[in-house]
Amino acid sequence: MPEQQLPAGTWTIDAAHSEIGFSVRHMMVSKVRGRFEKFDATLTVPENPLESSVTATIDASSINTNNAQRDEHVRSADFFDVANHPEFTFVSTGLSQRGEDFVLTGDLTIKGNTRPVELTLEFNGSTTDPYGMKRAGFHAETQISRKEFGVDIHMPMEGGGVVVGDKISIEIDAEFTLQQG
Repeated sequence: MPEQQLPAGTWTIDAAHSEIGFSVRHMMVSKVRGRFEKFDATLTVPENPLESSVTATIDASSINTNNAQRDEHVRSADFFDVANHPEFTFVSTGLSQRGEDFVLTGDLTIKGNTRPVELTLEFNGSTTDPYGMKRAGFHAETQISRKEFGVDIHMPMEGGGVVVGDKISIEIDAEFTLQQG
């Protein structure tokens, strides 16, 4: 049974047990889902967990939508322009409690554009694994406008609408390990 306490210390993300996923409207009638396969994050927890901070980087070229041709297009200057903007960054600016969950605020930078974002954060608890490592799990969600981050390709459809929607839903499942010493 997970504990509901988060011990103080420096925590690093366990990428093998974490996922950063997203979805976006396609052709106004369905959603394309994908994930980023390379990322890093550090969580710093002081004695008061509400003063915790998070920094994260995502390798923009590691996008995977299960379609190689689409992924190459998204890496191009039309979308992420990974040749000039190889990573996204997140730096938290605050944490507050909202009922059972939390709100994590921070600055997200995509394609050189930094905007404040607010993530609904669920703490899933902490535990000690069979090897003596302390682990903690979180689930976070937010929605952003791709246009606000300079990903502003406009692909109108005949008869109205667009090929790629503006609103991007982001969902993160993160497992962190407490660093020793």
